[in-house]
Amino acid sequence: MNALRNYLDKIKPNFEEGGKYHAFRSVFEGFETFLFVPNATSKTGTHIHDAIDSKRIMSFVVIALMPALLFGMYNVGYQHFHATGAEGSFIEMFGYGFLAVLPKIIVSYVVGLGIEFIVAQWKKEEIQEGFLVTGMLIPMIVPVDCPLWMLAIATAFSVIFCKEVFGGTGMNVFNPALITRAFLFFAYPTKMSGDTVWVSGDSIFGLGKTVDGLTAATPLGVAKVAECPAFSWDMVTGLIPGSIGETSVIAIAIGAVILLWSGVASWKTMLSVFVGGALMGWVFNTWGPDTAIAHMPWYEHLCLGGFCFGAVFMATDPVTSSRTENGKFVYGFLIGAMAIIIRVLNPGYPEGMMLAILLMNIFAPLIDYVVVQNNISRRAKRAMSNN
Repeated sequence: MNALRNYLDKIKPNFEEGGKYHAFRSVFEGFETFLFVPNATSKTGTHIHDAIDSKRIMSFVVIALMPALLFGMYNVGYQHFHATGAEGSFIEMFGYGFLAVLPKIIVSYVVGLGIEFIVAQWKKEEIQEGFLVTGMLIPMIVPVDCPLWMLAIATAFSVIFCKEVFGGTGMNVFNPALITRAFLFFAYPTKMSGDTVWVSGDSIFGLGKTVDGLTAATPLGVAKVAECPAFSWDMVTGLIPGSIGETSVIAIAIGAVILLWSGVASWKTMLSVFVGGALMGWVFNTWGPDTAIAHMPWYEHLCLGGFCFGAVFMATDPVTSSRTENGKFVYGFLIGAMAIIIRVLNPGYPEGMMLAILLMNIFAPLIDYVVVQNNISRRAKRAMSNN
């Protein structure tokens, strides 16, 4: 590491103002601070310094995403081989899924980071690290059959209109990854829903078979139009059709443990999402309309679709979620409840987590405001009673 540090120090003058490559100063600083914690300190004013910076926080989130991503790659291969009736080993299934998912990860990072590099250089600012996580989330919340050009357009839209126009990382009102999915869902609905988008029908480098018109409905899709599927452990392990990274409850739970252990995510937000979803699922089971999805047990609601993934990785986003401690309980509870309400009562939309989180992104500042004002009022009353 010392050799790498010495090499960066040697070439750094070339990227500073007046250097040969000063036009790429933001790019150099981005890679330098990714590899090494900056040693610059404040010269004036009062500041609080922590042992971890935002890049390390983002790194923890990426690590937490790895179990769901790796399992998602295997599940992509498993669903393909299962649907085509082809024989395949674990390595062949994982290899198929890896080759199917990797281009989406590359497109997400190339488009998103490319825009952020250009904006940072134009504004003469350092490159923000927020897209390190967003670039990984985007491929994990789309169907495997989503075309790359659509993914590129949606990613560019999200980075520009959801993030950069608000001032960049830490200033956005909505979760950029969910805005990408929302853009795809409303602009290209046939590629984001139905029975033909969840299983890849193409052979990749000789792995699998090429079959046109493969269909495989998600359990939520079945419950929306037909009957409530019986609970199976595949719903927990994740061997079901769905978005790439959202199917395995076990893999997502491992990521949740990492986020909670590292202190990156709030257990209050995470827990209250599940409480809100479970309670609303029970309410519809007891008093809901006479439909299959309303009769779905509350624990199936929590296992299926993007509920677990959204609760662990999306609702806990520190930028767009509630920041007050009591507000986190309210924010998470409303997300869980709203997700089930949308699922059950919206006939054209079997999933509800995306819209629920985006809706509560809007109300997060209001929740925090109410909590703060309530604390101020209570303190004022205590001060008056003491006097």
